[in-house]
Amino acid sequence: MNTEVNKALEIIEQGGILLYPTDTVWGIGCDATNEAAVQKIFAIKERAESKSLVMLLPDVKSVFNFVADPYPDLIGLLNSFDRPTTVIYPQAIGIADNALPEDGSVAIRVTADPFCKTLLKRLKKPLISTSANISGEPAPEIFAAIDARIKSRVDYIVAHRQEETEAAVPSRIIKIEDDGTITVIRE
Repeated sequence: MNTEVNKALEIIEQGGILLYPTDTVWGIGCDATNEAAVQKIFAIKERAESKSLVMLLPDVKSVFNFVADPYPDLIGLLNSFDRPTTVIYPQAIGIADNALPEDGSVAIRVTADPFCKTLLKRLKKPLISTSANISGEPAPEIFAAIDARIKSRVDYIVAHRQEETEAAVPSRIIKIEDDGTITVIRE
């Protein structure tokens, strides 16, 4: 796994795009602070730039570096999740502008995947994690189901976990409103 992490890190630091396994579905990713790399993600997915993107972080404490005015009991909330959960926060800091929707919110998931955790701890920045599909098409549940167009457009395909055949499930999504209200967007 270390060889794969090293190669992935090298690609990301050069502004490249990865196809990689996560704790949910396979993702297309880049440095979430690099506007040019984020632009490539939209082109690869044939996705409107007005759509938001999810970012991965390695641990709860790193969320505080990229969220303005965090939820009062953020640590307790994040530690309460029993499965992968993406949280939409009202305001981001330190993220490429084109990775955020017009309202400035940010969608972040603290990953449990060992490959992603290791990569993110070394990168020290958020990693874009958008499903490995052309916009409007279903998210592939396994690596073998990823469209050849996606595979041909990325700079590096991580070899780790390509052979898995168990269908992956997208994350739950919740949103924290400005007033602290929590809304479930996708269960």
